Amino acid sequence: MSDEQWYFDLSSGEVTQGKIANVFDRMGPYPDEATARRALEIAAQRNAAADEQDED
Repeated sequence: MSDEQWYFDLSSGEVTQGKIANVFDRMGPYPDEATARRALEIAAQRNAAADEQDED
């Protein structure tokens, strides 16, 4: 079974195709490499939006 999704490895900062990193060090899946490279930015945006909702 092949995994064609993309992941961001928190430990190394690398982007990989497939579940190579440990589940606890992996963010994703993402549909493409460019999106996986933005994993930390995407998480920060989602956290900011959730914080804003909490304040409302």
